[in-house]
Amino acid sequence: MRVIFREATADDLPEVIRLIRQDARNVTISSDDMALFQRSWENMQKNCTNRLFVGVAGDRVVATYQLAVIHGVSLSAARRGQIESVRVDAELRSSGIGAQLMADAESRARDAGCDLMQLTTDSSRLRAHAFYERLGYKPSHLGFKKPLG
Repeated sequence: MRVIFREATADDLPEVIRLIRQDARNVTISSDDMALFQRSWENMQKNCTNRLFVGVAGDRVVATYQLAVIHGVSLSAARRGQIESVRVDAELRSSGIGAQLMADAESRARDAGCDLMQLTTDSSRLRAHAFYERLGYKPSHLGFKKPLG
C-alpha cells in the first residue's frame, strides 16, 4: 500500500488520537477533551523543531509519528532526530507501512541536518524491537521515566 506522509493539520487530530488509542499499552490518553490535543498541536506549530506527521492512503489517515530535532552538545554537537508516537492502524500492521513511515522520518531528519535518529519503545514491545532492529536501529541505551505531576 502506498502511503503519502505529510505534516498533520488540526483536522487530522481526531485520527491521530484514534491511532494512538488503538495501542492497548497506551495509558497516556485518558482525556476525551479534543481542545487539550488542539492546544498541544498549536504549541508544536510554534516550535519549528517539533512536528507531527500523518501517513495517508487515499483519504484515510493510516499512520502517524512525531519528529523532534534536538540540538545537542554531546557527540560532537550532533543534531538528533527523536521519533515519538509511532503508530500504524492496527488493521494494516505488517503491511510495510511502518517501514515507509520510518523512511519518511529519517529523510526528514536528514533534511534537518540530523546526524542520527533515536527513539524509545516500551520494553515489552518485542515485535517493535525486532522491527526497529531490522531497520538498522541498535538497542544502545536504557531509558528511564519519572512523572513530574
